[in-house]
Amino acid sequence: MTEFKRLTTTTGSPVHDNQNSQTAGQRGPVLLQDFHLIEKLAHFNRERIPERVVHAKGAGAHGVFEVTHDVHHLTKAKFLSEVGKKTPVFIRFSTVAGERGSADTDRDPRGTAIKFYTEDGNYDIVGNNTPVFFIRDPLKFPDFIHTQKRNPQTNLKDPQAIWDFWSLSPEALHQITTLFSNRGTPKGYRHMHMFGSHTFQWISEDGQTVWVKYHFKSEQGIANMRSDEARHMASVDPDFATRDLFEAIDRGQFPAWRLFVQIMPLEDAHSYRFDPFDVTKVWSQKDYPLIPVGRLVLNRNPENYFAEVEQSAFSPANIVPGIGFSPDKMLQGRLFAYADAHRYRVGTNHNALPINQPQSPVHHYQRDGAMRFDGNGGSAINYEPNSANGPKEDGDAKLGNYEVSGAWGSYAYPDDDHYTQAGDLFRLLPPNEQDDLIDNVVNAMRPVTRDVQLRQVEHFKKADIDYGRRVAQGLGLVVEN
Repeated sequence: MTEFKRLTTTTGSPVHDNQNSQTAGQRGPVLLQDFHLIEKLAHFNRERIPERVVHAKGAGAHGVFEVTHDVHHLTKAKFLSEVGKKTPVFIRFSTVAGERGSADTDRDPRGTAIKFYTEDGNYDIVGNNTPVFFIRDPLKFPDFIHTQKRNPQTNLKDPQAIWDFWSLSPEALHQITTLFSNRGTPKGYRHMHMFGSHTFQWISEDGQTVWVKYHFKSEQGIANMRSDEARHMASVDPDFATRDLFEAIDRGQFPAWRLFVQIMPLEDAHSYRFDPFDVTKVWSQKDYPLIPVGRLVLNRNPENYFAEVEQSAFSPANIVPGIGFSPDKMLQGRLFAYADAHRYRVGTNHNALPINQPQSPVHHYQRDGAMRFDGNGGSAINYEPNSANGPKEDGDAKLGNYEVSGAWGSYAYPDDDHYTQAGDLFRLLPPNEQDDLIDNVVNAMRPVTRDVQLRQVEHFKKADIDYGRRVAQGLGLVVEN
């Protein structure tokens, strides 16, 4: 016999009637004293926490990461310490610019946030399905995202704003070329690569440091949609990627990725042909070949979307011993912005939620704040240093060093070559994918004013003369070669 479960309020009081509100007589007005009704309505009004400003719509899954190749000489991170070591993970995939109700197949980068629950705390790799980004200074990020959102007057998407900003920000060209290729509409989350995008640091047991970039290669293979396929899927199944991921895991067809890294000696950063900390650039794999590290498999769906996917919170500031940062300006900005967004959206105690809580012991002196539900430190003292044998710092967790110098100031990146890598990418595409890229750009730029079209075409021409010529021809523009 099924055990009877008594319906209660959130404070545990039994509910007498869950079908009929309390009223003054059979036809009378509803009474304010109906605390069960008030609680239900009040909680319902607050069921939606603010959606993420970016990466609002997403899907997630649990899995495991296993080390397959020895890299302990490069980093002292314990979860990478030996071949065969396994670490539980949670991944949230997302589109970037759209709202929670947007289509999964919109042309957009895809966010890829990976949380490793290591014995030294949580380590987050927060990146995209592209190895580069549109901008390289965090000061421009709010302005960039404003162009991707809705016009403040019409509340409609605004191609004029998008291309006006991009045409005045030539560093975006590499990512634009990626986005308007068929890689901008991947066929679900399983069929795309994942990248850490930024440059990070690995620190070895003896204190040696190297620069590192992360590449997660899909074992399912790359599969993209052409524009017409993506638009059709948006009309018949706007949740295609979310459904595809969930159903694949549900039927035991677990998606997997192989982790590779590129390693750059610290001193190479001073002489490499591109600034290695510029997130609009990639490192040549001929110069720094991919080194295999491990395998990531997603094998379990969430039990509750809100608790596990919507409340999940990631930040590149969440690191473990053996991992460090770089002077990548966009990374430096994200170290603050991500955690701050979670403090606003979910709450100051978001890291105590089960999906975000480390599986290693947590000891600190932070107290109070909204929604503190874990005992709040109990009767333990809440300051340090102290004489009560409270938690103390661990000297072994010291970050790696890198050299900094110069006077205070607002500096631009010294490298203004925004065109070489974008042109290389264009020429790397097969002819049919070049055709799709040109069509996608032309169709996206048709609503834009002529002055912005002309300005953007000049950037395409500098990357590759045929690239610019074909876009201009598609837009009906007459431009000089």
